[in-house]
Order: sequence, then structure tokens, then C-alpha cells
Amino acid sequence: MKLYYHPLCRYSQKVLIALYEKQAYFHPQIVDLTHAKSRHDFKSLSPLARLPLLLLHDDTKLPESSIIIELIDSILDTGTQLLPQNMKHSLEIRLYDRLIEHDLHQVITAFEVAKKHHPMDQIKLKGLKNNINTFLSEIDDKLSSSYWLCSEHFSLADCGLIPCLSSLQHEFQLLHYEHLGRYWMQAQLRGAYLQVKQEVELAEMEKDADPE
Repeated sequence: MKLYYHPLCRYSQKVLIALYEKQAYFHPQIVDLTHAKSRHDFKSLSPLARLPLLLLHDDTKLPESSIIIELIDSILDTGTQLLPQNMKHSLEIRLYDRLIEHDLHQVITAFEVAKKHHPMDQIKLKGLKNNINTFLSEIDDKLSSSYWLCSEHFSLADCGLIPCLSSLQHEFQLLHYEHLGRYWMQAQLRGAYLQVKQEVELAEMEKDADPE
């Protein structure tokens, strides 16, 4: 299978963490949607140009990060089981995966856009920052009773949360939260995250070196 992604895309990082947790073998295909040719070539494969995209051996295309992770978890017995067989526990993990996407990831994106394009709109920035802090406080409370987000075991929900925390670490005081701070420290030692972090750092270096 092939994974079309970009290391600086949080959704791509989410899937990469899952693939590394599953010890999956895949062909990485980096796509830079900010470059015209790269975007044009990718749109011939995926007209909506959404990253990440998983292309299976039978040419099935999956363009949604959570669905990609659910599929690879169901077809691969290796590595970490990211969704348990227990329906109640599995639903909790899916719930937090959705909450992270809608109440954290999307708000982070809006915050990043506002900082870049509307830096003087302090009211909007403060509102977005308050929303992020509120969600982080809720996660901190959730983590008071579990090692990883939804249990003692690493799951799909953690795959989604960790890239968000990585994006927030310089702007928000993650270590000031008792339980979230502990979680973030242990997440940074996770092998799958360390692999993704290396890719992110390399992509950032290449971006800084790009004259465009």
C-alpha cells in the first residue's frame, strides 16, 4: 500500500503514528500541495486533493485519517491494537477521536490562520485560545484516571491527540497541566512519535531552505 501525505500535516502525522505503531510496511509518497506541479499530479489521483490518502493494492483509495487507521488496525495483527474488540470501549475511543478533530484540531487550524492573516484581531485570537485551553483542561481531567487517553493502552484517540499537542507545545503551557503534562512527556518518548518527529523536523528544514 502507498501513503500520500505531508509530514507537516497533522492528519498525516496522525496516520503515520498509527502505521508505525502497527509496524506496517508501506510506500511513502510525500505530496506538497503548496507546489503547483505536486498538487496537479496529486489531483489526477485524488481530485479533492485531501491528505493523507491511502492507496491499497486493489486501487481502493481512502482519503480520511480515522478510516485509514481503522482499516489498517483491522487488517494488520502486528504492533499495537488501536481499536479494541470491546464495543463500549471502542465507541469511547471513536468519540474522543471525533472530539479531538472537531473541538481541537479544527480550532488549532483556525488559531494558526488567525495568527498569520489577522494578527491584530486580538479578540478573535483570545477566543480561539480560550477554546483550546478549555478543551485541554477537559483532557487533563480525563487523563486523571488513565495512562493513555482512553485507557491504559495506546489507541486511535492518542494518534489524533499527539500531533495536536505537538502543534501547541510552544504556544501553550502543556506541562502546567498535571495529567496532560505527564501524558505529553510520555508521548514524546513513544517510538512512533519519535519517528514522525524526525520527519517533521526534516520537512521544516527543507521548507526553511526553499527560496519560495
